[in-house]
Amino acid sequence: MKKHVLLSTGIVLLFGLSACDSNTAPQQLSTKAKLELPVGMTKINSVQKADDEIVIPFTQYELANGLTVVLHSDKSDPLAHVDITYHVGSGREEPGKSGFAHFFEHMMFQGSENVADEQHFGLITESGGTLNGSTNTDRTNYYETVPSNQLERMLWLEADRMGFFLDAVTVEKFENQRETVKNERGQNYDNRPYGLLRERVNEALFPQGHPYSWLTIGYIEDLNRADLNDLKKFFLRWYGPNNATLTIGGDFDEQQTLEWVNKYFGGIPRGPEVVDPEYVDVVLPEDRYISMQDNVSLPLMYMAFPTVYANHPDEAPLDVLMSILGSGKTSLLYKNMVKNGKAVQAQAGHSCGELSCQFSLLALPTPNSSLAELETIARTSLVEFESRGGANEDDLARVKAGIVSGMVYGLESVSGKVSQLAAYQTYRQNPNAIGDDIARYQNVSKEDVMRVYQQYIKNKHAVIMSIVPKGQADKIIKPDTWQRLERTFTQEQDESALVLRPGKSDFDRSVVPPSGPNPSIKVPDIYQVSTTNKIAILGAVNDEVPTTTIHLRIPAGQTREDLSQLGLAALTAAMMGEGTEQNSAEDLSNELQKLGSSVDFRAGNKYTTLRIRTLTKNLEPTLAIALEKLTQPKFTQDDFSRLQKQQIEGLKTAKKNASSLAAEAFNKLAFGHNNSFAYSSGGTIETVEKLNLDDVKAFYKANYGPAKSELLVVSNLSELSMLSALQNLNSWQGNTSAEPAIKAFPALAAGTLYFIDKPEAAQSEIRIGKRALNYDATGEYYRVDLMNYNLGGAFNSRINLNLREDKGYTYGARSFFYGDDIYGFYKAQAGVRSDTTADSIVQFRKEISEFAANGMTDVELQFMKNAIGQRDAREYETPGQKLSFLSEIMEYQLTRSFVDEQNQILSKISKEELNALAKKHLKLDEMITVVVGDKAAIMESLQPLFKNIVEIDEEGKPL
Repeated sequence: MKKHVLLSTGIVLLFGLSACDSNTAPQQLSTKAKLELPVGMTKINSVQKADDEIVIPFTQYELANGLTVVLHSDKSDPLAHVDITYHVGSGREEPGKSGFAHFFEHMMFQGSENVADEQHFGLITESGGTLNGSTNTDRTNYYETVPSNQLERMLWLEADRMGFFLDAVTVEKFENQRETVKNERGQNYDNRPYGLLRERVNEALFPQGHPYSWLTIGYIEDLNRADLNDLKKFFLRWYGPNNATLTIGGDFDEQQTLEWVNKYFGGIPRGPEVVDPEYVDVVLPEDRYISMQDNVSLPLMYMAFPTVYANHPDEAPLDVLMSILGSGKTSLLYKNMVKNGKAVQAQAGHSCGELSCQFSLLALPTPNSSLAELETIARTSLVEFESRGGANEDDLARVKAGIVSGMVYGLESVSGKVSQLAAYQTYRQNPNAIGDDIARYQNVSKEDVMRVYQQYIKNKHAVIMSIVPKGQADKIIKPDTWQRLERTFTQEQDESALVLRPGKSDFDRSVVPPSGPNPSIKVPDIYQVSTTNKIAILGAVNDEVPTTTIHLRIPAGQTREDLSQLGLAALTAAMMGEGTEQNSAEDLSNELQKLGSSVDFRAGNKYTTLRIRTLTKNLEPTLAIALEKLTQPKFTQDDFSRLQKQQIEGLKTAKKNASSLAAEAFNKLAFGHNNSFAYSSGGTIETVEKLNLDDVKAFYKANYGPAKSELLVVSNLSELSMLSALQNLNSWQGNTSAEPAIKAFPALAAGTLYFIDKPEAAQSEIRIGKRALNYDATGEYYRVDLMNYNLGGAFNSRINLNLREDKGYTYGARSFFYGDDIYGFYKAQAGVRSDTTADSIVQFRKEISEFAANGMTDVELQFMKNAIGQRDAREYETPGQKLSFLSEIMEYQLTRSFVDEQNQILSKISKEELNALAKKHLKLDEMITVVVGDKAAIMESLQPLFKNIVEIDEEGKPL
């Protein structure tokens, strides 16, 4: 289940940014009182933590031009996060101009009057930061996370594109980003299985001309129709400071930050006044059945009911209803569809925006079920909800526990807290709305849930969509009762206020602000012990949030599989998530949800990992459930048969994904069909079909033991307290198999093109590469990663600037080295527009060969050293990041000082050494090429580029 809401992607995340800020001390209040506000700046509000109140502390200001400024202090890590949110998304677009809000987001990264083309990416990357932007129906935001000494530069960058953008726009930039957006649509929608689901449903659900009737990505024909004048009008209409919220979080001096904000943003004039969009009730006069044929392996059934709008009083009880119907193993859809083998997947959703929400039921059938049968079961499940009396106490407890745990988990990153403050201000004009959110969910009653069911769902009309494999039109639920409308474009907005608004400055904006002193970066302290049954434990204390995250790595991954049993590790891991000898899977899921905890198993190359996440106060019962799952799996035939079918259908679906096909084909060619890790973790359809329950039991018995297992933990508990909590692990018994031998890798047929035909593909997936070095933290492997950074490792690398920014062939292109203790490879890759496949390969070759021959420049060398040298400031912020650090140490038997050794190598490495590595490792005549694309459309253009072309099937075998 995923709930798409205005403020986040789930009920849990909706409340993920709250609670106590341990860095807000009483003495800070007196400091804040002494702040001298710049002229024209007004303080609006200030909220601090009081007792156990759940709140994100902040101070809110407003500039004379209407810009809202929200500051959140968090000095736990030496970083700053900047978010500027404009209250405009695709919901403000005119009919016929769909996709423009998102297109404009791309344009805002193309430079401004005082920031050169690509300089925005360059400055932030070089400073060790990360950046991006996003657009949804109702807002567009731009954000950066950087070391704290770079904050002034971020404010200068954001202010320059807010106030000094239009004069830097060129036709060339406009056309380039138009092509980039088209590639994004091709990659994420047109070329992806089920990618057009929401577009078709929204067209049928909303009235013609309603701005939610099209997707944020827009239609290709609308993008083709747009011109430079449209872009300028859009900027002038929506990108004024009075339609924006600037939110800053992290380690900063508040007085200095306010002065910088006023300096860089104060001279930007107000834009036209903006009013909130008006909600119009959406009502369907009848059920609308629609369908489409797609390049999928499994049909899909989707039902969508219009409901309310985001922040409506009935949104919360509708979310609870969603959870009861289709969230996890406690849900009615799981019981009535998945548990009994009728569906591979079934879930409910309640996606919300400012103008409307939709309540959805989704299911993918197993081969012995039909879409029509699933629709009947879905409707029967609604009746069952009512007949059983609606919501029960467990239902409410699960949802409310998820809210509380989500609030605490959200404290783990400053970017999350900043995003939440920005969203609350944008949609509710109050950054402190989290208390209202908590209350509206905690106050939901059983009567509320039944009421909204009867008001919005029972006997109400819906859009019912069937997506079926191509050539299988007979599998749709019913013949279409609604046809796509011919879109008309008559609406025009008032443009009388759209006049140029030149900004004012009393300083030279062309001067890039200097960086402040480098912040002090501290690698996390760690402790290392072992249990009496020989589980190695590596831990770190994270006292910023009261949470515990544990990864128990068991040497029971793909490498333990026989080639005839590929997929067995993944299937066993899935079985570990089912019932135990004591409790059913549903009962355990219910208890975990009421604790706000998660326990799951996941198989990888070498390990199956038991992952545990919980509020520390609930650690004991959560660990008890995890240990029960680990040591007492029930392994029933019914569970096995159901999960086996699901895994097979997942493999079939993956074969429809060009990116997955390309990745697996490359791995098999590089590392051999006789090494299990070269295959998808799910195995192959043929091998999984032959597995049985005894195979799972035997794999568990042979591999699920404590010896050679490793436990990584990040918690606010001390070492002694954590070890005490883990003591029950000493009772775990079991076997561990011997480390398997890796088979010899095959000879590469260098220079060969391996081609997989994907008829009518809108894009081609390209992989160019070879085997390379295994992992070495401070050896040549680390150095080749430094070497590749300017070639293909950064957004503004040579490869990406060429294929994306200059040519507009792709949404993104990169190259990288990857290695572990088993294998390593170098790969350059991209998904490109189909008609550019041949030239994309030419451009890849050109960049790689030129870099190998001539190496990097002095400027590139310094850029790489600056970028990598400063990014440690944001490497250890969250428990997840700390776990990654611990994992690297444990996996490769490192000490925490390896980071210092890497920094010494970085500071001393010369251009000559790196260029020598480029010559050594970037030899095109040692590489193979894999392409997945439409043979009929592109093969003729590829033939001149290769002396040897081998067509292969979806399993990577020659045809």
